[in-house]
Amino acid sequence: MTRVAVNGVTGQMGHAVLAAAGDADVVVGFATSDADAVDGVPVVHPADAADALAEYDVDAVVDFAVPEGALTVAEACAEAGVPIVVGTTGFDEDGMARLKDVSESVPLLKATNFSRGIQVLQRLVREAVGTLDEYDLELVETHHNRKVDAPSGTANTILDVIQSERDVEPVYGREGHAPRDEDEIGVFARRAGDVRGEHELLLAGDDEVLSLSHRAEDRGVFAAGALDAAAWLVGRDAGWYSFGEVVDA
Repeated sequence: MTRVAVNGVTGQMGHAVLAAAGDADVVVGFATSDADAVDGVPVVHPADAADALAEYDVDAVVDFAVPEGALTVAEACAEAGVPIVVGTTGFDEDGMARLKDVSESVPLLKATNFSRGIQVLQRLVREAVGTLDEYDLELVETHHNRKVDAPSGTANTILDVIQSERDVEPVYGREGHAPRDEDEIGVFARRAGDVRGEHELLLAGDDEVLSLSHRAEDRGVFAAGALDAAAWLVGRDAGWYSFGEVVDA
């Protein structure tokens, strides 16, 4: 059984990971809140993560926090020699560089989405964009009203896949007189209610429309995938890993 620490344990995804933990044993959580425990799991401040990783004999960390808290715990993992699965999004260039530094010391798996369906969607997007190379592209994502980064990390990942196949320039929303350029892709972020996550790529040609989409019905999908990734990561060499490698295993 994998002994797991959860960074961001008091958040929505932290609770989802606790609920999804079956074959994993969540032994400690990290959070900046005043909570002493969540569902019986002790809570430690991220600043004390390195000591806690050793004290609780943690095999791997699952992270769903905010960028600065994620970096604090990731660097504690590097110090303690513990693999980490990073689900936090919204890192700036410096933050990504710091994560890369961590991956030189321990196994680090970074993903914007831990849904197996999203992994398949990315592969379909690559094939569709490469094949329908003259079709117009529009990308739309929808998330709950508390999400702070836009577009979502998953949308940015899909955009990366698209740009690896076609030279398109993202236009983030449109307003006023805004004729469409043939080499652009519209990217739109919607925030409403408690939507778990919806992503759709529209490909439109003359008299024909293809829509590739994915909708998550429950956060448990992401939590279960992250726990699978944590178990898969234990015992691997230091380096940078992707969730696609877990899906293909």
